[in-house]
Amino acid sequence: MPRAAFRRTLPYVLLLLAGLALGALWPHGVRAPLRDAHAALPAAVDGAPMPSLAPMLERATPAVVNIASRARVRVRNPYFDDPMFRRFFGMPNLPQERVQQSLGSGVIVDAAKGYVLTNNHVVEGADDISVTLADSRTVKATILGTDPDTDLAVLQIPATRLTALPIADSGRVRVGDFVVAIGEPFGLGQTVTSGIVSALGRSGLGGSGYQNFIQTDASINPGNSGGPLVNLRGELVGINSMIYSPSGGNVGIGFAIPSNLALGVMRQLVAGGTVKRGVLGVESQDVTPQLQEMLALDDRRGAVVTRVRPNSPAEAAGLRPGDVIVSLGDSAVSSAQELHNLEGLTPPGARITLGLVRDGETLSVDTALKVQELRVLKGDALDARLAGVEFSELGPELRRQGIAGVGVSRIASSSRAYTAGLRTGDVIVAVNRRDLAGASDFERLASTRPRQLMLTLLRGEEAFYLLL
Repeated sequence: MPRAAFRRTLPYVLLLLAGLALGALWPHGVRAPLRDAHAALPAAVDGAPMPSLAPMLERATPAVVNIASRARVRVRNPYFDDPMFRRFFGMPNLPQERVQQSLGSGVIVDAAKGYVLTNNHVVEGADDISVTLADSRTVKATILGTDPDTDLAVLQIPATRLTALPIADSGRVRVGDFVVAIGEPFGLGQTVTSGIVSALGRSGLGGSGYQNFIQTDASINPGNSGGPLVNLRGELVGINSMIYSPSGGNVGIGFAIPSNLALGVMRQLVAGGTVKRGVLGVESQDVTPQLQEMLALDDRRGAVVTRVRPNSPAEAAGLRPGDVIVSLGDSAVSSAQELHNLEGLTPPGARITLGLVRDGETLSVDTALKVQELRVLKGDALDARLAGVEFSELGPELRRQGIAGVGVSRIASSSRAYTAGLRTGDVIVAVNRRDLAGASDFERLASTRPRQLMLTLLRGEEAFYLLL
């Protein structure tokens, strides 16, 4: 519909909505005239049909699914982890567990292969995932890969007659564009809300490590997570991920992961189950008033390089401690967090130009990001109780939060550790109550094959012991 025609018909739509709301509030005896007036409204105004999102939604909503996941979560009880306590009270040597259920949404992005995009937090640690389609069919899903750093996951469902949502270029989204959020909030069933794009490039929020969110005022509530944010052509522009809310309900500030970012992550997850990121090889901090004066900077924008790692792209480009990075590629850098985001969202091997300020002079240097390589340990070589498990060094995001240890990168469902309750994504921070500084500590302590192997785990916001 031409914009001019849309503007002409918009007042009639608002008048119609106001009339319907007023009719719902008036006494029963005076509703009939309102119903008659509604029935008498014309089908067209000035030759243009009344605007409606219904045709677009009829094409888009079949691609939106409901996701229900179940996970067995170990109950944190230090007494049950004490072998003396269990022996004294005659308790069996079994893990104490409870079943945790989660509801969310997802969107089909490949009908032929059954690929479904959703949030990582919707399926994190799940033992069983059920996907309910728009036509009420329910099928079991398998996880092809997850990326906690961007809060994305790719599922695959064994179903036919699927409808996929076309994917738009989120780089062309503008503030003010009309958008629609589709999902299943609070388990009510498929729900559609509308709004506009309120802001772009939001970062520095709690949750995932690499952020470049689309902000919208379309209502997003618990259960919407993983569902699509679509434009008025019915194309995917974002994956609804989180909200800002003091009360836990919608207050008009929701965030979606841009489709371009989601598509790049999905391709890597489908290809190999993990995401490889590029690293520049620097540590940095924000510009403080003291640093601004000491480095003779005109303003406080940028990230001050505090360390350059050996054999890194930054070292090859000639970066030095004290340099201030003010741009990466076409994007301005205003803080250390922004540099971290841009670095993690840039594909490995990509050629980039860094804008620097050094001794008051502006410089440009070219380099290519290096693939971030984390050391991987195989449990089979450490202890028979860890057979079937792979452990990896923690990524920079967790290290930035002061967390040290190793992460569980892969685990066989038939393994002893899986039966005991260990899951992919768990972070091991101590072995037999001895804190870990990194992968080397874990390798040393686990390979001594102690009689009792007690792991201290972090899973989400929970911390607990796991006894093997």
